Amino acid sequence: MHAKDLLPIGELARRTGLSVSAIRYYEDKGLIEALRTSGNQRRFLRGDIRRSSFILIAQRLGLSLSEIETQLARLPQGRNPNARDWAKISTAIRKQLDARIGELERARDRLDGCIGCGCLSLKNCALYNPDDRLGADGPGPRQVLG
Repeated sequence: MHAKDLLPIGELARRTGLSVSAIRYYEDKGLIEALRTSGNQRRFLRGDIRRSSFILIAQRLGLSLSEIETQLARLPQGRNPNARDWAKISTAIRKQLDARIGELERARDRLDGCIGCGCLSLKNCALYNPDDRLGADGPGPRQVLG
């Protein structure tokens, strides 16, 4: 490994758009791993640019840090991930993302009808729940998110 293959934390922050404190936080959570110089300075592999970018993307997609950690554990340590490594992660989260997309679409479609209808009447409201029948189906807004 050459010195040019290692990035100081400030350079990783510049390349990813993350703050230095966010990078330290991700390191504390075990999502990325710094190497240490003899002077105890953090150095990151170039592949950590992609790992850090994946964390940002995954968070925007709604994955928790725990879910992100599970996926990053699939990547090799000590070398930059290749296309095959990333494809494994993509395949693993695709079903999860598809389910979330479906849930968001259902919620959007049902909210459009409810918020925009202006019915102000429990007789006409599609979300009305007479006698709390939906309570037996479980907690939460069953009509919209269920």
